Amino acid sequence: MSMYQDEFRRSIDHPEAFWAEQARRIPWFTPPTTILEYDEAGHARWFVDGELNLCHAALDHHVDQGRGDQPAILWDSPVTDSKRTLTFAEMRDQVARFAGALRSLGVEKGDRVVIYMPMVPEALVAMYACARLGAVHSVVFGGFAPHELAVRIEDAEPKVVVAASCGVEVDRVLPYKPIIDAAIEQSSYKPEACVVFQREQHRAELGTIDHDWAALVEKAEPADCVAVKGSDPLYVLYTSGTTGKPKGVVRDTGGYAVALTYSMDTIYDVAPGDVFFSASDVGWVVGHSYIVYAPLLRGCTTVVYEGKPVKTPDAGAFWRLISEYRVKSFFTAPTAFRAMKKEDPDAKLMAQYDISCLKALFLAGERLDPPTFHWLDDLMDVPVIDHWWQTETGWPIAANLQGLEPMPTKAGSATVPVPGFNVQVLDREGEPVAPMEQGSVVIKQPMPPGCLTGVWGDPKRFHSAYMAAFPGYYLTGDGGYFDEDGYLFIMGRTDDVINIAGHRLSTGEMEEVVGAHPAVAECAVIGIHDALKGQLPVGLVIPKDGFEGREADLEEELIALVREKIGPIACFKQVLVVDRLPKTRSGKILRKLLRNIADGKEFGVPSTIDDPASLQDVHEAMKERSVGTAHEARQV
Repeated sequence: MSMYQDEFRRSIDHPEAFWAEQARRIPWFTPPTTILEYDEAGHARWFVDGELNLCHAALDHHVDQGRGDQPAILWDSPVTDSKRTLTFAEMRDQVARFAGALRSLGVEKGDRVVIYMPMVPEALVAMYACARLGAVHSVVFGGFAPHELAVRIEDAEPKVVVAASCGVEVDRVLPYKPIIDAAIEQSSYKPEACVVFQREQHRAELGTIDHDWAALVEKAEPADCVAVKGSDPLYVLYTSGTTGKPKGVVRDTGGYAVALTYSMDTIYDVAPGDVFFSASDVGWVVGHSYIVYAPLLRGCTTVVYEGKPVKTPDAGAFWRLISEYRVKSFFTAPTAFRAMKKEDPDAKLMAQYDISCLKALFLAGERLDPPTFHWLDDLMDVPVIDHWWQTETGWPIAANLQGLEPMPTKAGSATVPVPGFNVQVLDREGEPVAPMEQGSVVIKQPMPPGCLTGVWGDPKRFHSAYMAAFPGYYLTGDGGYFDEDGYLFIMGRTDDVINIAGHRLSTGEMEEVVGAHPAVAECAVIGIHDALKGQLPVGLVIPKDGFEGREADLEEELIALVREKIGPIACFKQVLVVDRLPKTRSGKILRKLLRNIADGKEFGVPSTIDDPASLQDVHEAMKERSVGTAHEARQV
């Protein structure tokens, strides 16, 4: 690993020189002279005096360099039986026109725009239009319910909301406008306008503050790119917090552009003209980074896919897309392949397609379990690469660097820290642990370019959530270890955030919803292992004294309530009514104990909520260890 070690050491020992070199990869209006400085709280700020525009770097620049006729976006929608191609020139022109439409509604540099759209090209157009104006976009996943959207509107205070009239799923059409109207009604902050992109599958009825996308664009003048500072915010993306209130992760412009461009070369090994496909959603960080921005910054073509593998009429959708669009690098979450493995265990559908164009398969968003890794590794003729990162970092923390020095893979490992990320594993006292010993995975300051620069409107929360636990380090919230070869293994969260099919959701937020039910006295929501989705939430509920209803009815009501308040994305489908919950002497519910019991970690007895035999084993183990009472064990 000599080439990797040389580059990694340069990035850690001489970060300013290293990132100044990488910054020359992108077209600045004014190149930065101050590469790294620290704010009053001691947090790193990159390229603060440089000036650029991300839309210019990703679109206009490539048109000027002669790539105007190259496809920028390949849209494939099996749920609507539709396909479209947008070249770099067409994308630039549509973005400039929609930026002009937003400007006609008063959107200026620094204003916020909330975007609530499915996987359609117009979602990317809206995001780039905000970047073109220097406005700050906040994309909300189209599966979130009105309450979740309202929370984000209230926090971001957008001047305008941009939405589609509907989302289209495999078996239904989901109107978006009622969700948006309900969210605005619930929010104490009221946007000035809402722009609606009307889809043929369902046309929304427009209200007093609403504007039709097509009509607004038709009369708009194209907008030029607005210069912003390297440290100016590009977007706010909300991620689950352990308190139940989502955190608005703030991403800067210059550092993000530099980091993404570097990653496309060093990690994913793609060059201008290559086709890159990430099967995610624009509402998540993977969609922001590796559907919307990184491929086009690199001059690649990005595939935008509206559909789900297995659930579409074509269960071999991924193989078809790779073959049809000649994808060089493919990136998705392990859940997708677990579903495909269940549906097509011998991968007979893959044999129907020519996927010789594919050079690497990347997986992230959740831990790649060894059985899925081995299934893919035996199946594929290309490297199967797990890598690890977070909404907060915006790009991979650890990976197998295909563009720098490919390394042998190990099942369960995200391989090695990416240059720029000084990853360490610490014990509870903040001391480094030995190889093979587990601890808290942290990143020593300074964080490299592209990582979060704060929590929107709440600098104290930024410090308390990420920087306070180990001074001088960023707390990832994940536990793990290094092996003797320097490979990093991430073993799971150490807080109350669970990972459902690659989507991070807060159990605390679900507890708030469940606890608000008038019949509930106490509750806890924990994540349990699921073979398909990685984790699923389970609610443990104590009814109030005098509760006379049927437990089954209460369970159904609570499941429906979480679906209403958070959305089906929570996958909240199991509630157990119990008599007691294990607590500390001060009355705090022992959620970590519950999680460990459910995972079989506390007593070395594997268990699942739906396996009574293994739960009985846990019960016996608890009695033997004298942990809690037998009654509490039965309830757990």
